[in-house]
Formats: sequence, C-alpha cells, structure tokens
Amino acid sequence: MSSPGSARPGPLAVIILVFVTSAIIRAEGIDLAGASEKVASALDQATGARNAAQTQDRAPACQRSPDVEALIDAVRKRQQNLDEREARLADRLQALRVAEKKLKENRDALIAAENKLAATLTISDKAAEKDLARLTTVYENMKPRNAARLFEAMAPQFAAGFLGRMRPDAAARVMSNIAPEKGYEISLILAGRNARAPRK
Repeated sequence: MSSPGSARPGPLAVIILVFVTSAIIRAEGIDLAGASEKVASALDQATGARNAAQTQDRAPACQRSPDVEALIDAVRKRQQNLDEREARLADRLQALRVAEKKLKENRDALIAAENKLAATLTISDKAAEKDLARLTTVYENMKPRNAARLFEAMAPQFAAGFLGRMRPDAAARVMSNIAPEKGYEISLILAGRNARAPRK
C-alpha cells in the first residue's frame, strides 16, 4: 500500500485534471509543451489538496476545554472517594464479623459455665438433701428428751426446719419435751411458713 506522501491521485483529481487539460488546450491552442506544464501544475495542486485532506482527517482530536478537564477531574476524585469509602466500610464489616464471632464464642462459653454450675449446684443440693434427710432420721430415732435438748439449743428457725421434716408422731414427742417458751416460738415459725402460700 502506498504511503500518504506518494499516494496516487484519486478519481476526482483525475476528472478535474482532464477538465483542466481540456480547458488549457482550448485556451492555448496546440501549445502542447505549455499545456503539459500547466497540466502537471494542476496535477500537483490536486495531489496536494488530496494529501492535505488526508492529513486533516488524521489530525489529532481537538483539545478539551478547561471546564471539561475540571469536570473529568472532579468525577475521578469522586470515584476515588467512593472507592476509599467502600474499602473503609468493608474493613468495618470485617471487624464487626470478628467481634460477632468473638461474642458468640463468649456467649457459648458462658452458657457452658452456667450449665456446669447448675449441674454442680444440683449435685450439691442433692447431697445436702441427703444429709438433711439422714440427720432428720437420726433425730426421729433419738429419745424425745435428748432430741428436745438439742432442739432447744438450736436457733428457732433451724429447729422448726427439722421438726417440719420429721414424722408427725416423732415431732410431737420432741415438742412435748421442749420448754414451753421455746416450743411456742418454734410453733409460730412452723405455722407461718406456709401462711403466704396460695391455697389454689
């Protein structure tokens, strides 16, 4: 393919050249030498015009105006700010996910500790209940007079607790051997234990 500098005249240039040649021949008569020079000059002019048109077609695009450049810069800065904000939000979201995971782990550990403590308390309560039941049985099988002396030495609330767990006949025999003032105090505690309990 020919380079732009050595490009052959196009069909339009040839047609123009033919018309110009014809006009020159008519005007100059049969002076072929002069006509040849003028034809060559016209051909050079047509070729130059064509090359100029091609050069103009290949010319770089017009320069952007300052307003357009400023607008493009503003859009770029806005996009950069949005990208930075999105990155910060992504970091915060990741931090929240880590914190949520840690919180869940702590909650699970706390639930496990509570369950373990509840199991320990249940075992402890069962052991304490067994001890109380065994001690109550001991008091029931003691001689009423000896048991009465122990109950008189106890705090009234403590004594009432044991008497409330004992069989009624055994409790009655112990109460009959307790001093009247102490027995009256214990009786008030026993009577008031369920006074506020609902009847239905």
